[in-house]
Order: sequence, then structure tokens, then C-alpha cells
Amino acid sequence: MVRAVVIGDARTRILDAAEELFAGGGYEATPTAVIAKFAKVPKELILDYFPRKIDVLVALVNERIHVEEDEQEVDAVPGDPAGTLSRLGRVLPLRASPAMRRILFREADTHGSVKERLGRLNGELVRRARFALGLALPGARGDAARLEVAAATFAAILIYQENLCQLTGHQIDPDAVAELIAHSLV
Repeated sequence: MVRAVVIGDARTRILDAAEELFAGGGYEATPTAVIAKFAKVPKELILDYFPRKIDVLVALVNERIHVEEDEQEVDAVPGDPAGTLSRLGRVLPLRASPAMRRILFREADTHGSVKERLGRLNGELVRRARFALGLALPGARGDAARLEVAAATFAAILIYQENLCQLTGHQIDPDAVAELIAHSLV
């Protein structure tokens, strides 16, 4: 029983180390020996959990990036798309650290599983934003193309905000984004 706790702890340390290292220098630039050293585990233990380095990346993406896909009640107020998007942005169950978001964008071009996860994440956020906007603007349901663009813009900013902050040093105010999008729709 004690060994199971130690092993589980080692796997978590391996993933924690890989997350930090992949976010900082990239997947290709990070040898498994460096991950092992950073995680304070023998390199062989990494191979026990993850036979190939790509398996570490896949585990990170599958285990540490989540948007819960169950339907939740949307706090939409008819006629208030900005408030609806602001509230949605605060309650969306987007679970990804800033480091994982950097990994997603950095590795999506070269790793199919990462690209697929980023696509699913984006799709779920767009779906929820489009649904919320449809409730907030019941008369705009006939203008599906504009709602789609507004939802896609909102989702992109939610996903990309940490990367933009790292690049520019500026935080994006989600309420200001909600206002901007809402003004484009009314």
C-alpha cells in the first residue's frame, strides 16, 4: 500500500515537471532525462509510466485540460448579452493552467493529439457561448452567422488570454471583451 502512494506521487511529479518544462522550453527541447531530474525520479521510472516521451505529452493534455461537457444552466438575461457573456466567462469550467495553455498552442502544430484536444476545447467553449448568446438575444437567432462569430471570438480570448498576457504583459478584462462583443451584436 505504501508503494502505491509513492508511485502515484512519482507519476504526479513527473507530469508536474513535464508541464513546467514543456511550457518553458517546448516538448522537443525537453529530454526525458531532464524531466526525471526535475521530478527527482529515476529515468527508468518515467519509462515505466510512459514508454515514449510522447506519452507524457498525451497524458498531460488528456488529464490536465478539461471543459466539463455536461449541460449546465446558463445565467442568461434576455437583452443583456454583455452580462450573459461576463457571467458565462466566470463560471465556465475551463480547467487548464497557464502552462498547459502555452503547451496547447505551442504543440498543436506538431502533435495531432494536442491539436485535437485544442479543437474539442474550443468547440465546447464556442457551443456554450453561442447558446448563451442565443438566450440573451432571442431575436438574433436568425442571425446564426453573427452569433457564431461572436461566440468563437469570446472562446478564443478565453483560451488564449494567458498566452497573450505572457507575450505582452497585459491581462485581458473578460468583462470588457463581453461588452465589445455584445455591442457588435446589437
